[in-house]
Parts: sequence; structure tokens; C-alpha cells
Amino acid sequence: MGAYLNRVATAVPSNDVHATFIQFAQDLLDGDRSAPIFDRLVKRSQIDHRWSVLSMTDQGRAAVVDGEEIYRRGNFPSTARRMRIFEQFAGDLGARAVEGLQLGARAAEITHVIAVSCTGLYAPGLDLELVERCGLDPSVERTVVGFMGCYASINALKLARHIVRSDATAQVLIVSVELCTLHLQQTTDLEQVLSFLVFGDGCAAALVTGDPVGLSLDRFHAALLPEAKGQITWTIGDGGFNMFLSGQVPSSVGEALRRGRSQILDGAAVADIDLWAIHPGGRSVLDAVQGALELPSEALADSREVLRQYGNMSSATVLFVLQRIMERARPGERGCAMAFGPGLTAETLLFTAAPARADVVTKAPERMLADAPA
Repeated sequence: MGAYLNRVATAVPSNDVHATFIQFAQDLLDGDRSAPIFDRLVKRSQIDHRWSVLSMTDQGRAAVVDGEEIYRRGNFPSTARRMRIFEQFAGDLGARAVEGLQLGARAAEITHVIAVSCTGLYAPGLDLELVERCGLDPSVERTVVGFMGCYASINALKLARHIVRSDATAQVLIVSVELCTLHLQQTTDLEQVLSFLVFGDGCAAALVTGDPVGLSLDRFHAALLPEAKGQITWTIGDGGFNMFLSGQVPSSVGEALRRGRSQILDGAAVADIDLWAIHPGGRSVLDAVQGALELPSEALADSREVLRQYGNMSSATVLFVLQRIMERARPGERGCAMAFGPGLTAETLLFTAAPARADVVTKAPERMLADAPA
């Protein structure tokens, strides 16, 4: 019994925060000797837009970055306040993405919900909110995949495949909601400030069933580089979640792929893979993947375009890339998806375009209310 990724829909908030976040980060580094390095990396980032549930203020007001003044210099919010904001917006963004799947009456037939996020949590949680807001059967089986980082959606697809292979009638809904901009930190540490340059908010919803439509989920493999496990960390602090991304991550990702290439591709040659859905963790990460696998530049065009339009939306991002690939995949084409995160881990998926064309729907960015709670 095979499992297939039938549909993907995406949604982002309507507040483009990229320029404002850059300005705020530059203000934090003003006078610091690392400021010129940051400016140089901004120009090389290949990111034009990132989106947030928070509205942005006038860039001339250096003391704050957002219109609600949640991020006021010297008085950044507590973790509790950030989680209240997550609770306010996560369900809305998730419901918008699910709406984009255009399930109609089929919503009542969903048997399993997998809610994915590493940027927030609450209870009753996102899973139950989606059941209520999306018209799902209240008895639907629910699973939460949390705090795994950018590769979490690959694991959600892996779990969905297990479910479908054990029950041919299963209809699995995956919803990945990441509000990365809720974890901005006030710091002059260059590696932390550089994370402001990359992360944005977004959501992807996906339907996985036994219907032979879309992409066949053929094989999963995790490639670990334990000696580099400290290069990506994601911890809960008193003032939000603390991200650490070492500048060594791209070279470590490349090393993990060189070591694990044969297992990742299940013995196939790189030339045998037609489609590449690589998580765009950043320009340097994509460059490292391209170099390690000796890929032509056009192989990562979808990943680079998602990076340009949205930045890194943590676990949702690889589904944005898969959505683009599903629009043009031809029956029989083979593909490889991968995403990276703490561990240091590369979670990978081999897939094949099914004979029937995928029913792919993209949810365009919609305006959301940005009245953050006190």
C-alpha cells in the first residue's frame, strides 16, 4: 500500500517585515565592529521578503520594531506573552492554509490530524483548534509534532506514510504553523542577529492518502552528524525561544550529505534524481547542498525562489518548496526532499510523481489582524 502527498496549500501573513527587521538589527549593532559583516551578509542573503503576524512600525522609530510595540528596546516580551500571541494567530493562519486545500465535504472524512510547530505551544492546542475551525470530525486522531526544528514536516510526512500504509482508508491532514518572528531577541551577538535576517512566519497544509495522486512518498532516511550537534540549538528562555545557528552549519550540512549520499538516495546516482526540494535554511545552506551533491544551479531554483519570497519559515518551508515542484512534476519523475535542524540532522525523503497530476492549490498571502494581546 502506497502513500501519496495529494495536495499542498500555503498561507503567510500580509505584513512584510524584512526591511524593518534589517533596520532594527542594524540599530542593535550600531557602533559594533561586526556591523559591516552584517551589512555585507544582508546584501548576499538572496531574501527579498519575509512575513509576520506583527505589523511593522515606521522605520524611523529605532526604539521599537513593530506597531504593537511588543519589541521595545530594553523591554522585550516574556516567553508567556509571546505564547499568548502565538495562540492568537496560529489557529487563524492554520485554518487559512487548510481552506486553501479546498477539501469541501471531504473535510469530514479526515481521519488523522498532525499539527506541527516549533515556535509555539498551548493547550487546548492547535490540533483541537483546527478540528473545530475546519469542520473536522471531533473524534479525529490527533498528533502534535513539536520543537523538532526545520525538519519537522519531513517527520510529519513520515508519520502520515506509516498511518496510510497501516490503514488504506486513512485521510491524513498535516498543518505546519511557524511564527518565527515571535522570537526576536535583543542582542549584539552577530550569530544571533544574523538569524533575524532569515526567519519569517508561514503555514503549509498537506493532505496524505492512499489515492495515487500527487507525489508518492517512497522512502525516508535521517542523516546525522553528531559531532556538530551544538551548531544548531533551540531552547526555551525566559524571554522567548533562543536560536543558535553557528556559521559552521553550511559546511557541516555539506559533510553530512557527502557522508550519507548513498543511503539518502538509496543507492541511486544524483543524476537519477529529477526534482530537488531542499529546505532553504539560507543562501549558504543551499550553496552547501549544491556543492556537496554537485548539482547544477537550476536544480535548486524552487528552493531559492521560496527563500527569496518568504525567507526561512522553519518546518513549513520545505512544504512550500514541494508545492512549487508539484505544479510542474511530470509522471514518473523522481525527487528528493530534505530539511535540516538540531542534531545536526538532515531528514530526507525520496518521492516519485504519480501518474495522475497533483491537485495543488496555493493559498496566497492574506491580511490578518495584528492586535497583539497585552
